[in-house]
This record gives sequence, structure tokens and C-alpha cells, in this order.
Amino acid sequence: MKEFVISKNDGEQRLDRFIGKAVPLLPASLAQKYIRLKRIKVNGKGSKRDYKLLPGDVVQCYVNDEFFEKPTEKNSYLAVGDPKLDIVYEDDNILLVNKKAGMLCHSAGGWSYNTLIAHIQAYLQKNGEWVPDDENSFVPALCNRIDRNTSGIVIAAKTSEALRIMNDKIRDREIDKFYLCIVHGKPKPPEGTLRDFIFKDAVKNQVYVRKAPEKGAKTAITKYRTLKSAGGLSLVECELLTGRTHQIRAQLAAAGFPLLGDGKYGLNTKNKPYGESGQALCSYRLRFSFKTDAGALNYLNGREFAVQKVDFVEKYFGK
Repeated sequence: MKEFVISKNDGEQRLDRFIGKAVPLLPASLAQKYIRLKRIKVNGKGSKRDYKLLPGDVVQCYVNDEFFEKPTEKNSYLAVGDPKLDIVYEDDNILLVNKKAGMLCHSAGGWSYNTLIAHIQAYLQKNGEWVPDDENSFVPALCNRIDRNTSGIVIAAKTSEALRIMNDKIRDREIDKFYLCIVHGKPKPPEGTLRDFIFKDAVKNQVYVRKAPEKGAKTAITKYRTLKSAGGLSLVECELLTGRTHQIRAQLAAAGFPLLGDGKYGLNTKNKPYGESGQALCSYRLRFSFKTDAGALNYLNGREFAVQKVDFVEKYFGK
């Protein structure tokens, strides 16, 4: 149990809103429940959630100790009362989740509970597949990441063995990744392979495409094919043969057909008429193409998984 003595600066606010600030790891839904069950009291008595606190009031919280910890990336799952995941595939070892555009895979420079990894960890804890107190060091983790405004499949490992194997397979390029995107214009030729060198500016989180090798630049190879074209836009499928930061966005823009909605590598003057503020890019399909032994994950070899619905595709090119 923990007590809070309400100061002058804490007064004149609702009880539930105070709890949200004082115990940020406690999900709002759980806080409301605890208030109803009188596990959160004011001056030793049950109270309504909309009670306005007064200076000198004492708020008693009969809440598990972990909710009073300092919020960090590692415990952010505690704040997710109702995990929301679009699951593409799941088994005892891995989870394939369709991340929505706008959601971060991990916190960026600060604590946030509304991240993909927080929702995944909360989901696994709620289902009893992950019991943090029973683990010495392992936590469910993401094997790959995609940009905040990119949607699509992210692989999560439920066990340390699965995490190790998946990381090895991604590093050795034994997982084929396919993206769908919408670009301005009509690519010429309609399909081909882009081979460039990409230099990353870590400070600006931006990359630059070069046609010739230079110090610090890495090879970038993307295969593409145009699926449909209409109204000045084209739907393009890309296969990553290398995995560089912003590879598809930068290479397609350098080739003369920037992604719809991409203000970093494209032109906002072209995006403005469509009202799009994030790149139309989705990691929609992957195939496990193990060339070497995958141990406990050998059963995945040759299997392919895909997102069934890509919003920007339906919006601009129908079903």
C-alpha cells in the first residue's frame, strides 16, 4: 500500500485523473476498477472517481508494487490494460503482428506505453505465456523494426531461442521481405532492380543515395515491379535484397518516383492534394527461406505470410 498526501498543487482535480498522473503504469481501466472496489481510497474510505481532491486529503492505494516503479521502456507493458494487436500468425515461438502506421515499435527518446512491443508484452503476460517474475533476464522482443509511419509485419520472439534464431536468419538474409507502396508517377521501366549506395546521417535520421561507392556508404539493392497505375499514381511491390535504413523510400525517390505521403524524401507539394502525411508503405508479405538449419524453427521454412488488407491500397486502387 502506498499513500499520497494531497498538496496545494494536487488539489482541485478528480481522483481518477490524479491516479493517472501519480501512478502512470496503472492502466486507466484498472484504476477505475480499483476505485470501485475501494482498493483506492480517500481518507480511509471509498470514493467516487470524480471526487475532487482537497489539500490535506490522503489517498491510499492498495495496488501491486510493480505499478509504483519508475516508468521505463522495460516495464511499459504494465500500463497497457487492453492490448490491441492485429495478429497475422502465432505459435509457441513467434508472433507476426501487423503494425499500424503511426505506432512506434519502441519508445523514441523517452517512455511511452503505446508502442508495439508494450502491447505485445502485455498480450503475452495477460495470456499467461510470459510471467516476468519467473524470468531472470528474458523478455519477449522484436526481431525486426519498421518506421513509425510504415505499416506491416513485425516479427516478435516469445522465447530466447526463437529470438536468437530469428536474429541470425534476418542477419543472414534468410527471410524474404516484400513491401507494397504507392508512388507518384509511373515507374520506367515498369519493373527492375535498383542498385545504389546509401549513406546514413544518424543525426538527421536521413539517408542519401549515391550512384558510386564512397566512404561510409553501403550497398542497397531493391527489386520492384509495378502492379497498377491510375490517376498519376502507381502501386508498386518491392523486395528488399538488402536492409538499409529508409531504403525503399530513398531509392524510389532518387529514381524519380517518390512515395505518396513521404515528406522526407518526396515533395510535400505533390502530397498535399492527397492529404497524406505519412508514406504509403507496408511490409505486407514475408517468406521464411532458410538456407541453413533453423533448429526449433525449422517448421517455418518455406512458409509465407501476408497482411490481408492494406488500407492505402484499397483507398487508391480498390480491393
